[in-house]
Amino acid sequence: MNKKNHYQPDTNAVRIQTARTNEMEHSTPMFLTSSFCFDDAEEMRATFADETDFNIYSRFSNPNVDEFVQKMCALEGAEAGYATASGMSAIFASFMALLKAGDHLLSARSIFGSTHTVVTKFLPKWGIESSYFDMNDPGGIEAMIKPNTRMIFVETPSNPGLEIIDMELLAKIANKHNIILNVDNCFATPVLQRPIEAGAHLVTHSATKWIDGQGRVLGGAVVGKKELIKEIHTFCRSTGPAMSPFNAWVLSKSMETLYVRMERHSESALKLAQALESNPYLSSVKYPFLPSHPQYAIAKKQMSGGGGIVCFELKGGLAQGVRFLNALQLLSLTANLGDSRSIASHPASTTHAKLTDQERAIVGITPGLIRISVGLENIKDILEDIEQALEKSK
Repeated sequence: MNKKNHYQPDTNAVRIQTARTNEMEHSTPMFLTSSFCFDDAEEMRATFADETDFNIYSRFSNPNVDEFVQKMCALEGAEAGYATASGMSAIFASFMALLKAGDHLLSARSIFGSTHTVVTKFLPKWGIESSYFDMNDPGGIEAMIKPNTRMIFVETPSNPGLEIIDMELLAKIANKHNIILNVDNCFATPVLQRPIEAGAHLVTHSATKWIDGQGRVLGGAVVGKKELIKEIHTFCRSTGPAMSPFNAWVLSKSMETLYVRMERHSESALKLAQALESNPYLSSVKYPFLPSHPQYAIAKKQMSGGGGIVCFELKGGLAQGVRFLNALQLLSLTANLGDSRSIASHPASTTHAKLTDQERAIVGITPGLIRISVGLENIKDILEDIEQALEKSK
């Protein structure tokens, strides 16, 4: 593995690569194998005893997966990392490997619907307590810490409301109380935001989204401090949420274009948000790099771009939302984001449908909220399709 990480992050995303085989290939091959061989019994014994770093079994490690992890660590500035089958398995592993019965998780209220289900439905089964804090009231977070609080978890920007919180502030609180700060960096990617530089101890990703960028494969990653990743690796090695070598190969190749893509996504999303601010059929538009965003100053401080997600509120609520989605001609209706193709979704009836009406209201998921994942099409075509759909849905 090429460890020359002294290059710039966007160069590392392209150039970090598994060592060439005797075939002298330029592009990393796929290592589609479940297990790996040893020269002799002693080498096999030593490897199982962790005296070598040789591969044993693709549930534990694989050259394609290792290459992907190496890139993620280089881009995030992390000491170590582990790749999983999906973003949710990365989040779940970061909880289960580091929390035990009697511990308390302090989580942002504005989190992805499946993460909310894990926190409220499954963690209590293992005796792990949880509390939710309001990202819009950072001054009240420290008072919610208990003697048994072990971890603070946050998405910033959040899904789907694009709420943002000062990560340096959270890191100071976490370090003061000897708590792990775990940041979901899915929406921003390491291109636009580096939580570890702000003081985070762990960073989780759904690589299914912007990192793949073309809606092809599932994948997740958790990177951060070596001693924490060691616990996560031990948990995952035995429980099996391993990333497949094929998916890792796809994701590693995807990362070669990640910086170029995120620049385009962010540029187009900002233009879309600015154009929609004056649309008569909308009551509000939300985007991190719009001055009207409540945490605009924080976004400008800790992000280099606003990302590819734009949210807006339809004046006509749920009924208009249905008409709007049905009137779209170019944008896709699908359960994903971070694709090369633009996507429209209605969080209240899809990704966050399992929340109660009250829970959705608390985190700003109203009946008329629409989330747009801005793709790589020409921004004129994206805007025209949204505007014609709004006109038809009035």
